[in-house]
Amino acid sequence: MSSHPLTSIMKFGTAGVPNCSKDRSTIGGIKTIKELGLDAMEVQFVRGVKMNEEKAKEVKMIADSLDITLSVHAPYYINLNAEEKKKIEDSIKRLIDTVRIGGIFARNIVFHPGYYMKSSKEGAYRNIRDNLKPIIEFIEQRGLKVKLRPETTGKPTQFGEVDETLNLCQELGLQPCIDFSHIHARMRGAMNSYEEFTSLLEKVEDKLSEEAIKDLHIHVSGIEYGLKGEKRHLNLKESDFKFEELLKALKDFNADGIIIVESPNLEEDAMMLKRLWKKI
Repeated sequence: MSSHPLTSIMKFGTAGVPNCSKDRSTIGGIKTIKELGLDAMEVQFVRGVKMNEEKAKEVKMIADSLDITLSVHAPYYINLNAEEKKKIEDSIKRLIDTVRIGGIFARNIVFHPGYYMKSSKEGAYRNIRDNLKPIIEFIEQRGLKVKLRPETTGKPTQFGEVDETLNLCQELGLQPCIDFSHIHARMRGAMNSYEEFTSLLEKVEDKLSEEAIKDLHIHVSGIEYGLKGEKRHLNLKESDFKFEELLKALKDFNADGIIIVESPNLEEDAMMLKRLWKKI
């Protein structure tokens, strides 16, 4: 277990603009996050990168002035293991666009790497790894201070098991987005106890060093699942997900980072988790 002497610093926020925000723009969302006493927001580029550079600079200015940490979720339509070359080229372009615009105001760029399709798991891993290289080059050539974060995914058809995600991060010098609810759904109910959460954090530390534990990016929500993994997100208290045990494991591990809530009630669960965190 992490022997870091400092206390944990965890920020809490929502995936997208809070439900209660009357102004549905990104800037409106940031202001609402501040009013709610939350610390973070994940800007959703999930339907495409529709923001321009000028707007991104304005978003950065507002977020900085209010001390709100922003991350970005790249478009859903990314498959770095697609069978058609054009789909791979489009996926690379979507990720580069996300980095180019999102990187103006966010350090963490979350994305779903792709699907296994007809490939073996090893084949999918190699394709995804190789197709990430042009995006990493784009970041390095421009000296951008962003972290690409492949997300652990909720369905067995999607690339994104814990081990392959951590291996990919280790090989390419990336950091993961650990979606504990996705892992719970993908494992059809496992990864749902203090011991399992702790063993996962130990694995992250072993693979990626203690620095990764001091810079976690986490997604969490209630989740409904079946034989094919994730079905849909639920509010935390309406699900079987043991979120209090997760918080305790993170606290005992002296983990730092950001927890983004993806429950349907967004800010309600984010505020509940923040309150619980302070009590632990």
